[in-house]
Amino acid sequence: GNGLGTLYAYTKAVAEGKAIYGPEFDLTEKLKAGAISVALYHTAGKGTRLAPLPGSENNNKPGVKLPAMINIDGETVPMTILEAVIKQTGVYATSRRGRLSVFWGDQVFIPSAAVQYTPAHHIDILATLAPMPTEAEWKAKGLDKYGLIAVDGDNQAAQVDKVSHATALRLLSERGHLKSVGTSLGSFSIDHDILIALLDEFAAELQQKSGKLDTDPHFWMPFTLPKVAYIELMTQKGAAVEFSTQHYERMQSLLHRFYMCRREKLGLFGCVDVGSAAYWWDYGQLKYYLKNNCLVTEDSTEAAALRSFLGITNPLMWSELGPGMVFDAVAVLGSKITRGTIRRSVLSGVTAASVNIEDSILINVTAHSITAKQCVLYNVTSEDLKGLQLEDGSVVVGVHLPNGDKLVVESHLSICGGDAWKTILDANEHSFEQIYNLNEEADVAEIEQLVREEHMRVRELIHPTSNN
Repeated sequence: GNGLGTLYAYTKAVAEGKAIYGPEFDLTEKLKAGAISVALYHTAGKGTRLAPLPGSENNNKPGVKLPAMINIDGETVPMTILEAVIKQTGVYATSRRGRLSVFWGDQVFIPSAAVQYTPAHHIDILATLAPMPTEAEWKAKGLDKYGLIAVDGDNQAAQVDKVSHATALRLLSERGHLKSVGTSLGSFSIDHDILIALLDEFAAELQQKSGKLDTDPHFWMPFTLPKVAYIELMTQKGAAVEFSTQHYERMQSLLHRFYMCRREKLGLFGCVDVGSAAYWWDYGQLKYYLKNNCLVTEDSTEAAALRSFLGITNPLMWSELGPGMVFDAVAVLGSKITRGTIRRSVLSGVTAASVNIEDSILINVTAHSITAKQCVLYNVTSEDLKGLQLEDGSVVVGVHLPNGDKLVVESHLSICGGDAWKTILDANEHSFEQIYNLNEEADVAEIEQLVREEHMRVRELIHPTSNN
């Protein structure tokens, strides 16, 4: 779970710090002194809902590429989802000296509220806050489907999960007037003292690598809800009353000890508002990967913000394109194409002699010709002189396995990778799960180099370099 997972990852980071910078380097002491801000990025999970794309990155889900380029050591290379998240979340670093921040590795958000702030709570969580809605507004916004942060008149917050308006008011009645409520982004930060309290409390679980605890139901809710309310909500989630009761009492005991020894008297749990007009781009599902990448081709304020964030100042950046090509609402980046038509599509790192592409996204594709409508092509090379002639809605990815095998894995935009995880689709030799298992021992950097060499070889067939 992401609760114990965060604590475990932090202990690994402490050890890694010593390995890189020497035994004198103490991450925790620097955090305690307020000298640094530390961020962790949760990249756990198999990426089932984004399948088959993570398989093409040898299970490196946040390594899936976006239609953007960054400069690394003088070389222009595609930006990954994780690199985009790191770029975006860095805006909070200066406000969080002495704190550990935790972000999710598959979503990018652009706050509409100010990002500079002075932390007033031991724990704070990002949310899109708005004034406390009426029951009708609550239903209209579908707030009963989300994890919510409710803030009272003293700016103290509480976490509730997927509840009705009436239930929220009843469960939080002890807090008096609720000033605002918002959907939680899940990302949070904690100060040194509460971090140490959590590490001490769960030392046995971390040592034994046992247990599964998530931040929302197992840390923040028992910290911020009355006992009766907590047990009621956990029972709705299917947890046994005995477990919920014991866990609640354990977390309250932790808090009691923490209040006795904390160095600074702050509020316990607060909210950092990202603004009700914040942009939020999720890349964790295939349908959102297509939707949010194709957003860069649109004519809207949000699309302009995404282009600005990704550094797309020209829709045909870094590309060599034939003089007679037809374009309509496109982003064609780092590509070399001789002729054809591209409409409402995003291409990044594409090499082809001719194309006919509509409503599609192509990342790192090399082929003589490409015909695609409402398709996703990712890391594909083809030496076939007939090129790639795809059926509408096709999803096609190339996979280099650690044993040297090269696969072409197919799916369809109508197929949820999570639902089809264990199924061998008609066009494939393996299920997505089998590809995940075959990739487990992969050296990601080594295979990435092999993929690049393969693309270079096939590009030479399509656009031969003159030897004269």
